[in-house]
Amino acid sequence: MKLSAGQTLASTVDAVTVVVIRAPEGEVVITCGGAQMVAAKSGAGVPDPSQQDGALLGKRYADDSLGLELLCTKAGPGTLAANGQPLPLKDAKPLPASD
Repeated sequence: MKLSAGQTLASTVDAVTVVVIRAPEGEVVITCGGAQMVAAKSGAGVPDPSQQDGALLGKRYADDSLGLELLCTKAGPGTLAANGQPLPLKDAKPLPASD
């Protein structure tokens, strides 16, 4: 699927929704719980039991090698992945010291 910044994706197996913050140039397959995410909620699917680590509300998930960043806007039990690889949580930037 070709992604664009600002696009909303919804899981077909649970309640997870994400917003694309940074999109890669090429095609990428975004999954949640082992099932491909879609642009609009399209009914129920069956989650993969091995892909149930959860997606946390308000957290960013990123893969810098792909140039992909997602913001979770609705939490759920499914694991977010890109091209079959689980997406790690993006680390927060440290605040500057106020000396």
